[in-house]
Amino acid sequence: MNALINKFKEYGHIPEDIACELQKKIKFETRQKGDFFLKQGQIVSSLFILETGLVRSFYIKDDREIVSWFGFENIILGSVLPLFYELPSFENIQFLEASTYYYISTKDLNEIYKNSQEMNTIGRKMAEEYCKILEDRVMSLQTETAVQRYHSLLKYQSDATQRISLGHIASYLGITQETLSRIRKNIFF
Repeated sequence: MNALINKFKEYGHIPEDIACELQKKIKFETRQKGDFFLKQGQIVSSLFILETGLVRSFYIKDDREIVSWFGFENIILGSVLPLFYELPSFENIQFLEASTYYYISTKDLNEIYKNSQEMNTIGRKMAEEYCKILEDRVMSLQTETAVQRYHSLLKYQSDATQRISLGHIASYLGITQETLSRIRKNIFF
């Protein structure tokens, strides 16, 4: 079944007629490692979920890539500015593995929200969850040490170090690769 519809159902009941409408509007794609879902400056207003694969979001500051988040399977993903405000993105979303995903355009999703109170409520619950995730990330960056942030990443996604390059993990943690190597050495020995 459609992974995006299944995810929506985790937030509430979807009437059969709305599920059929979603099925018509949701698209499926396959991308290769290194492909982009979105590049800085683009407006790609779609919500998506990975069936298989992995993405990273990053922005460029002073010719350096800074990773802001990783997207794993079964998580609703998208870029806020294009998704909610139809503004150009400040971030890039790149596939780190060959990936399959389902997506729906904001236009189609908003139309369904207008026609279904159940889907409107599901959309609100997803937005609330997204706000919590963002707040947790800000709090982590402001109050936790790099070691604590590394442990949190491993707790959240235990296979992260097998799937994500150490350079990307270090950037996400806000540290150098050398510091990450020291942290990893102290954890495993």
